[in-house]
Amino acid sequence: MGEWASGLFGCFNDLGSCILALFVPCVPFGQNMEAAGLSSCVVGAIVFFIPLVDIICWIKLRGAIREQHGIEGGLFGDLFAICCCTWCALVQETQQCKLSPQGAMARA
Repeated sequence: MGEWASGLFGCFNDLGSCILALFVPCVPFGQNMEAAGLSSCVVGAIVFFIPLVDIICWIKLRGAIREQHGIEGGLFGDLFAICCCTWCALVQETQQCKLSPQGAMARA
């Protein structure tokens, strides 16, 4: 099994994604949802603002990204990252989605 392309605190490896996640987190969340094949970018961005639904979708998103990239982990690790290091987790997912294993998550 693999690991994330950047660590949970590797936010500053991609400053653009870091700034975007900090000021308009719904955008990278929506982009990640679309890249993972879970929804469209717009629907993902809207879901980001719905309490509890956003957490459930975010857990599914991290799980989908882990599965598509062969990354070790589980529900509790994902939940911890989302709840305790929200913006770092979002940037980590964004950086991972920019990679493309067998073309599965290519982003334009």
